[in-house]
Amino acid sequence: MIVTVLSALAEPTRLGAMRLLADGSEHCVCELMRKLGATQSRMSRHMQVLKQAGLVVDRRDAQWVRYRINPDLPPPLSRLLDAALSAEEVPA
Repeated sequence: MIVTVLSALAEPTRLGAMRLLADGSEHCVCELMRKLGATQSRMSRHMQVLKQAGLVVDRRDAQWVRYRINPDLPPPLSRLLDAALSAEEVPA
C-alpha cells in the first residue's frame, strides 16, 4: 500500500492535484485540469491513480466528477500525505 501511495504522489501533476484538494473541499476535473494545465483525459487518468491508491474519493455530479481527499485515510497515510504536501520542491 505504501509503495502505491508514494508512486501516486511522486508524479508532479498528481501531487499538484492533492495540494489543490488539501483545502478540504471538492473539486471537479474541469477545475483541476484548468489549474494544473492538463487535458481532461490526462487529468482523469491522474485522478484514477490517486483513487486507486486510496488517497481520494469521487462523486458524480451531472456530467462532472468531483474529487476530495479521502476522509477515511488511515493515520499513517494521512501523516505521509501531510508530509508530502508540506515538503518543498527539490530541484531535479
